[in-house]
Amino acid sequence: MARRPLPRILSSGAPSLARGRDLARSAADNATDVLHPLLVIGRGLRVLASTGRRKWADTPKDRRGPALFLGAACALAVGLVPYGPLLALITLMAVAAWHGRDRTPVRTGPSDAEGERLGSLYEALVPYFSIAEDPSPLFAHGGSWDQAFSGYEFDGAGRLTRLLIRYPAYFADGEATARARIEALLHAKSGRGREYLFDWDEEGNQLCLSVLAALPTGIAAQPFVTSPGETVLGFTDAGGVRRTLPVVEGGEPRDVPPVLWRTGPRSTEPHLLAVGTPGSGTSSLLRSIALQALRHDGDVLVVEGGGSGEYTCLSGREGVLAVECGPTGALATLEWAAQETERRLIATHRAREAGRPAPDDTRRPLWVLLDRPSVLAHLAAADGRPDPLAQLQVPLRHGRAAHVTVVVAEQFEHLELLNDAVWQHTRARVVLGPATVQQITDVLGLPPHTTPTPQLPPGRGYARLGVGPVHRLQVPATPDPYDDAAHPAHRQAVLELLPERRGAGADGPADREEARREEHATLSGQLRAQPPAQAQGSSIDASEIPEVPADAP
Repeated sequence: MARRPLPRILSSGAPSLARGRDLARSAADNATDVLHPLLVIGRGLRVLASTGRRKWADTPKDRRGPALFLGAACALAVGLVPYGPLLALITLMAVAAWHGRDRTPVRTGPSDAEGERLGSLYEALVPYFSIAEDPSPLFAHGGSWDQAFSGYEFDGAGRLTRLLIRYPAYFADGEATARARIEALLHAKSGRGREYLFDWDEEGNQLCLSVLAALPTGIAAQPFVTSPGETVLGFTDAGGVRRTLPVVEGGEPRDVPPVLWRTGPRSTEPHLLAVGTPGSGTSSLLRSIALQALRHDGDVLVVEGGGSGEYTCLSGREGVLAVECGPTGALATLEWAAQETERRLIATHRAREAGRPAPDDTRRPLWVLLDRPSVLAHLAAADGRPDPLAQLQVPLRHGRAAHVTVVVAEQFEHLELLNDAVWQHTRARVVLGPATVQQITDVLGLPPHTTPTPQLPPGRGYARLGVGPVHRLQVPATPDPYDDAAHPAHRQAVLELLPERRGAGADGPADREEARREEHATLSGQLRAQPPAQAQGSSIDASEIPEVPADAP
């Protein structure tokens, strides 16, 4: 027997059925909104009818006759009064609407589970917020938490999201140790795995605990709306900064608050130090800085100590002078950077003495990016070569006036290998990845204003610019575009921001700037030792440039 085919609506009508269900659901929702008053009145009439039936059933039989006579007399009187039936109908509808309203009780206090949680927090804070000499203690064993906790909020899972605590005036809230004990206790009792913000009001003797939302991790590298001299390190909380930037996240535009680092001659934090753990995102931060510097017509030197080839995408690009991975090339690159800094200083000084503006080549930003330079220092010491980090003293000390910016990225395990010049002149600091409060304090100079979590996404950490506050930070996703494990959309975003590669005809004698790059910074790893002033054809004599010894202070 031949099998009969299924009807068309059952075989190929799945989209039509789904569309029909959506239309039916939308029509039902709209009808419910329109007919909501009638539904309320109908529910009230049902309540009144059930109440009337119950009253009639409870009425004794000998009283039902007089009750019917009284009801008929009232109905007759209403019918004889002008507009009586209309007023009676309006009154009946109003009473029905009143009885048919939504009577869902509004919760005015915490539930039993939430009350127990607040009580446990109160009891845990008693040893810290009470003394024996207090005649009327705010915190006491067996006391009530109503007066101590003036505000609280819970999420759908019953976890605390906000708590306002009143504490006695004699508590030493000005001591960091005392405040740290309270914060650690609240962090442990309120639930781990979340970031808490502790806002201390010393004048009002109040502490506000709130749970911070996670920072966006889907913002990829893109052309940020910034002016020359401004670099976006990442994004932070809305209350931390006064400015927002338009970005695109997941194809949708939005405004997010950035952490902007300003460089140049008038910057108070001309150099940056980024510290993290393996996989924390320090290399992504350096790639993001490099792409932003190239977008604003800057020159970039990259020295990679790890040797993983994460900066290969920058090799041969317009504006990238060199990408070095070995100790020999790194030493030559940093020597050239020191000599270039001195040349710029001398040229600027000569121009000012003559009453002329500084030459254009001295005002072009030069970025020196070093990723894990301690590895190169160790290799150089093992090979009997000078320490490449010693050549950073001149760019670090005089880089602000010469438009030279140094960015150093290092791991926590090798911080002791960085010399004093790096610690002294890198006033902008970034800490990425999981770290203890003490580690963050040692790098930034201040403890974080939130509780660090043990599990963090790449690029997540804290930043502090100079003597400013500590900001939460999420670095834009800037992976190596040649890394197959990275997100394809993020890799494509980095590829779109990379400058064009230098062509064969780009090294002509007419392009003096490109000739200087090719002469003093090669991609093969060997930089020539000839001073940049001679390569530029400048009027400055090379003998006037002082020789900087490796152990110069």
